[in-house]
Amino acid sequence: MRNTDVILVTGSAGFIGFHLSKKLLEMGYFVVGVDNLNSYYDVNLKRARLEILEPSDDFRFYHVDIQDLNSLKTIFEHHTITKICNLAAQAGVRYSLKDPFSYQKSNIEGFLNILELAREYKVSNLVYASSSSVYGKNEKSPYSVEDRVDNPISLYAATKKANELMAHAYSHLFKIPCTGLRYFTVYGPWGRPDMALFLFTDAILNKRPIDVYNFGKMRRDFTYIDDIVDGTVKAIEKPTPYEIFNLGNSDSVALLDFIRVIEEELGHKAKKNMMPLQPGDVAVTVADIKRSRECLGFSPETSLRDGIRAFLDWYQKYYREE
Repeated sequence: MRNTDVILVTGSAGFIGFHLSKKLLEMGYFVVGVDNLNSYYDVNLKRARLEILEPSDDFRFYHVDIQDLNSLKTIFEHHTITKICNLAAQAGVRYSLKDPFSYQKSNIEGFLNILELAREYKVSNLVYASSSSVYGKNEKSPYSVEDRVDNPISLYAATKKANELMAHAYSHLFKIPCTGLRYFTVYGPWGRPDMALFLFTDAILNKRPIDVYNFGKMRRDFTYIDDIVDGTVKAIEKPTPYEIFNLGNSDSVALLDFIRVIEEELGHKAKKNMMPLQPGDVAVTVADIKRSRECLGFSPETSLRDGIRAFLDWYQKYYREE
């Protein structure tokens, strides 16, 4: 059954954007996808994701950067967009030390364009990606949306916190429903090549050592992509005046245990290159999802082993067929 909403998904060729667009299409929504297809990681992977989406009659893709306000306005003139999910951003904590201006352009200027379009075209809901990185050096665990997040330790985190503040201002001034989603270490099929699961798998299968930061004394709230998409769809379908939600698995896994599961599933041992904690990284992340459960009905269901197995199945099939 066709849903009446037309949803703009920015970053639609990205990891989360692709899976979200695919799910929305399956649910009967018309999806307008926007992506600049930048070279931060393998563009062929992004194009391969788009090849899955583009056969749908309910999907339109535009090769546009969210920094290009005029091109975005043209898209809004062609489509009666009722909701926006902004996932386009320059991602990555470590890369923000190398190219800070790309974060300022995409995550600040680009997001301001999205807010202005939401105001001008009176969209009924704006959902946008924030990040668990905003918690910075917060030593309280688990991380709650009630915690203060005034001490980011990377520029990437600072831009995501800025997004939350900008959205709050627009929500207050122009009555735009805005929901920010703090994603916690998302993984799964079609994942990003700069993320740990992808890096470790590629290295182990090619008999290269893996870099293990903070000498392995790390814990992450690994959250499977299908659970993230489920929470994001729920936020899209339930506008709020202004909210922030954690979307995580609420279960912090030791990095060495994460590696062990990969080794067991691949049947190969990793050669570990033990490294110090990297600038901008935090040692532990874990989400308090009580509010997400209460307000969105968010309930992650995928076990770590099942999620890793699904990624490895995809990875070996994708790269065997290339």
